[in-house]
Amino acid sequence: MEVKSFLGLSAISEFHTAIGQFLNYRIALGQQDPERILYLAISQDIYQEFFTDSFIQTVLQTYEIKLLVFDINKEEIVLWKP
Repeated sequence: MEVKSFLGLSAISEFHTAIGQFLNYRIALGQQDPERILYLAISQDIYQEFFTDSFIQTVLQTYEIKLLVFDINKEEIVLWKP
């Protein structure tokens, strides 16, 4: 799981960094343990504010990025998005 906070000034810049890191981690993990599934973990707030955008959804679908969305305050998972 790769957890991202998106606390920078630009959500799209943070997104680009997160996607690049995620794809690199997925390749590296695939070489070491190809059966493992990598998820990008994000807070419920950033999911609702940013990740519901149609462009972002298209990127996630294109690169087959799986999401884990969590509630920071309750410290619980609210959505698994394969």
